[in-house]
Formats: sequence, C-alpha cells, structure tokens
Amino acid sequence: MSKDSLLRLARILTREAGWFKAQLATNATRNLQKTRDGLLRHVHEVGKRSAPELIVATEKAIVESDLEHYANSKGMVSSLNAALAELTAIEKLLAIVDDEHEYKRIDQAYILPKNREKGLPLDEARQAFKSHYARLSNLDKARLSEDEKAIIEARRDNMREAGKIYARRQARTLGVSED
Repeated sequence: MSKDSLLRLARILTREAGWFKAQLATNATRNLQKTRDGLLRHVHEVGKRSAPELIVATEKAIVESDLEHYANSKGMVSSLNAALAELTAIEKLLAIVDDEHEYKRIDQAYILPKNREKGLPLDEARQAFKSHYARLSNLDKARLSEDEKAIIEARRDNMREAGKIYARRQARTLGVSED
C-alpha cells in the first residue's frame, strides 16, 4: 500500500471516529443507552434465577428481535436462523431431560465415545449450548459499543450457566455421578 493510500485511510478513520463520538452526544443515543441498560439488567435478572427454560426463552426472543430488526446480510440471516433452530432444540430437550424413561432413549442414541462427555450424551442441547456460546463470543469481537458488549457478555454467561444446569439434570436423570 502506498504512503498516499495509508494517509488517506488514516484521515478517513479519524473522520469516522470523530463522527462516532459526535453521535454519542445526541439525545437519541442517550435514550438508546438507557434502553440497553434496561436490557442488560433484565438479562442479568434472568441469569440470577438459574432457570434454563427462562434463559433460553429470553435468548430466543433476543435472537428473533435481531432477525426482525437488524439482519442486514445473508450471512447474518443464516446465522440467526441457525441460532433459532438450536435454541428450539434446547427447548425440546429441556422439556424431557427430567423424564427418566424418555431421556434414556436419547442417551441410548449417543453411544460412541466422541458423542459423550463424563458419561453424559453430547446431545443436540449440549451441542447447541456450546454453539450459541461460541456465536456470542464471536459477536463480542465485532465493532460494537461497550453497552452492546456488556449485553453479549451477560447473554454468554447465562448460556454457559444454563448449559451447566442442563448437564446436571442429565446426570441426575441418568444416575451418572457428577465429578
């Protein structure tokens, strides 16, 4: 890249940063930040309840909202649709994980060692928890505001906790010792 090209890029990036800072001083931005603060508080409150069904329902509502209001590329639409499919799978398995007879059928379908962890099946719910956690972690690397990153971190923490609770419920249902 030529020196001229690098100087032009530096000027563009400096202008962009200036406009970004100017945008932060507007009433609309302050109102958006207040709304995001409310969303962050809500996500934290949901996480404190340690109820995976509620955590997943909350996450699903956020993803549906993102799909409806913010999806602006084929890749984003595809990723959000995949997230919704995974969250739906989690909901379905959460509904049966405590039923010993029903869940043992799931357990029997995951017999290969690569499909098990600590004696428990790595069923679609466990896979989806990990996948969605990774999806949220990748979002955290994007060009987002601090309040957006805080919301993503809280969502990620909630999904990690919900996944742990799900694994404990699997262990209890299947009679597997939690080491």
